[in-house]
Amino acid sequence: MIVSMTGFAAVAAELPGLSLAVELRSVNHRYLDIALKLPDELRSLEPALRERLAAEVKRGKVECRVALNRVAASVAQVAIDQSRVRALAQAAAEIRQLVPAAAPLSAAEILRWPGVMIEPAVAPEALAAHRELTEEVTGAGLLAITSPDRLHRDWQAARTAGEVSVAERLLARLRPGAALVTVGDCHPAALSWLGAAAGNRIVPMGVDRFGQSGDIPDLYQAYHIDAEAILDGAARACLLALR
Repeated sequence: MIVSMTGFAAVAAELPGLSLAVELRSVNHRYLDIALKLPDELRSLEPALRERLAAEVKRGKVECRVALNRVAASVAQVAIDQSRVRALAQAAAEIRQLVPAAAPLSAAEILRWPGVMIEPAVAPEALAAHRELTEEVTGAGLLAITSPDRLHRDWQAARTAGEVSVAERLLARLRPGAALVTVGDCHPAALSWLGAAAGNRIVPMGVDRFGQSGDIPDLYQAYHIDAEAILDGAARACLLALR
């Protein structure tokens, strides 16, 4: 039971590809005043966090700080989106047919193209699961989101302005009734809003608990975000799409 409105707590955790630190401070106040300081990657979780704090604390000035630091990926962790590279190569070939004097794309230019190099954690697992999935399910797609916070802010701004967001334009390419699987080294709720963007059913996957330690492959297996778990999520998504 909380018997004082004055307090301080801090906790830190090492997660796959990132470190997370949370500080919570509270002082006496006549009413409940919650101040959240979150990194851009977690701003979409602010309403849920504010609601959770309000359910636990009735009075006081409460300040919650969250720091999120990503661990730089090694060269071995960098993945290449092969489908995007093929699409670039095809587009370049069509351009050379129209403009024979056009210079071909170099490898360096291809690597600098947005979305070709995928560094976020879980990307190799998602790519491996997608390659295996396409052997059984034709038309299965893979979308690499390199900045979920910017995509979410754009969606919110577009809804306010009555415009079509980037997320909606991306998901508009899906067939009607298609289901989504979202996966990342973050809480499952951080990407689950994509289901509301275009009205798709969704299977959210991510890190929903803390305290584990070990090698990245073992951690991904423990958090159920490895390639096999992603395939299981895709199977659940296929069942959702049939309902």
